[in-house]
Amino acid sequence: MAVSKKRDKAVYKPPRKAGKEKKNPAWFTPTMTAFYVIGMVWILVYYISQAVYPLPIDNGNLLVGFGFITVGFLMTTRWK
Repeated sequence: MAVSKKRDKAVYKPPRKAGKEKKNPAWFTPTMTAFYVIGMVWILVYYISQAVYPLPIDNGNLLVGFGFITVGFLMTTRWK
């Protein structure tokens, strides 16, 4: 009976990294954290002051606060 020939398979070699891994600038993490904190403080001030502060735009203050938090979240997706 005929026996099939075995093929030599090439050994897997992972691709080399072309250069150093890019890191975020030094300001990135503090700015990201600041957006989270500012958003939370904005919403807390709005609720604690019974909708008087920080701006007289009624429920628009919630949008501003969540806007800050959203920017912080979007920066988190780019964090390395």
